[in-house]
Amino acid sequence: MAREAMRARPRQPSDWVATWFGAGYLPKAPGTWGSLAALPPAWAIAITLGVPGLLAATVLAFGGGLWAASHYLRRTDESDPSAVVIDEVAGQWLTLLAAPPTVAGYALAFVLFRVFDIVKPWPIRMIERRIPGASGVMLDDIMAGIYAFSVLLLIRTVIPGAGLS
Repeated sequence: MAREAMRARPRQPSDWVATWFGAGYLPKAPGTWGSLAALPPAWAIAITLGVPGLLAATVLAFGGGLWAASHYLRRTDESDPSAVVIDEVAGQWLTLLAAPPTVAGYALAFVLFRVFDIVKPWPIRMIERRIPGASGVMLDDIMAGIYAFSVLLLIRTVIPGAGLS
């Protein structure tokens, strides 16, 4: 089934998870929309359950993403449909594990994750190209999240008074 047909019929629970409740259907840069849509629930989780809660949510998003993306991929002819943004959610939440739940912390985490997800330094591009299916869809964004998490943690360590404490 073509991508346009999938957009017209997001009826299954896996469609809603894969597209992060429709954020992946927004026009122009669905990955950016998916990352933005990940921020409010992450903030709520971080405020109420702390970093352990956000870590648990990240693991659930990854597992749920594998399930949802595999269902979505089976019904389309695309290897990495742009409407599937649950991978951005998992990668963004992973990045946010290093961010304080503040506007500055979340803004920097968002920018860092998007940069690594778009630029795709080694081995992100290799993962995207060589690992097929839902695993490839999810793992390249997890790697981008690891890079962004690491840079954010480094910034917080090197510049402790940067408003990111």
